[in-house]
Amino acid sequence: MLVLLVLAIGAIGLLAAMKADAIWFTIVPLGILSFGASVVQSLGWFDKKAGN
Repeated sequence: MLVLLVLAIGAIGLLAAMKADAIWFTIVPLGILSFGASVVQSLGWFDKKAGN
């Protein structure tokens, strides 16, 4: 999850460098976090193994 947060922050920096409209500062980071989290969850990376 920390990797997704870093990617979202990097996307904000990239959007700022490109002087993007304000709406993109909401859509892109939230999209990265939600889409990335759903993909990671479907891959089973958040499953905690018994005994760990």
